[in-house]
Amino acid sequence: MEILFINYRKCSTCVKARKFLEIKGVKFQDISIVDNIPTVEDLKNYLKLSELPLKKFFNTSGNVYKELKLKDVLPTATEEEMLNLLASNGMLIKRPLLVLKDRVLVGFKEEEWNKYL
Repeated sequence: MEILFINYRKCSTCVKARKFLEIKGVKFQDISIVDNIPTVEDLKNYLKLSELPLKKFFNTSGNVYKELKLKDVLPTATEEEMLNLLASNGMLIKRPLLVLKDRVLVGFKEEEWNKYL
C-alpha cells in the first residue's frame, strides 16, 4: 500500500510535514484535503487505525469549526453526525493525515512520525 499524505497546501504545518517526508526520502501520494475530502468510510477506517477518539480529527483552530460553533455541538453529537460533518468539508479535518498500511497519524508531530516511518 502506498503512503497517503492528506494535506492542505496553504497549511504551514503541512508544509513542514511535506519537507520532513521529502528529506526522509519517503514516497507518498499527495492528496488535497479540499479537493478529495475523505468519505465517511475512509474516516471510519482512519479512526480505527489511528486509535484516537473521533474528536481528535477535528481542526479546532479552523474558521469553519468556529463558524459552525462545533465546540458547542460536538459534546452531544453522535459518531455518525461527527463523521458526516468531517466528510462534508475537508477544512474541518485536522491535518495533515499520514495514512500508512497499519496506522494513521493525525497532525504533524515529528517524533511520532519518526517512530512509524
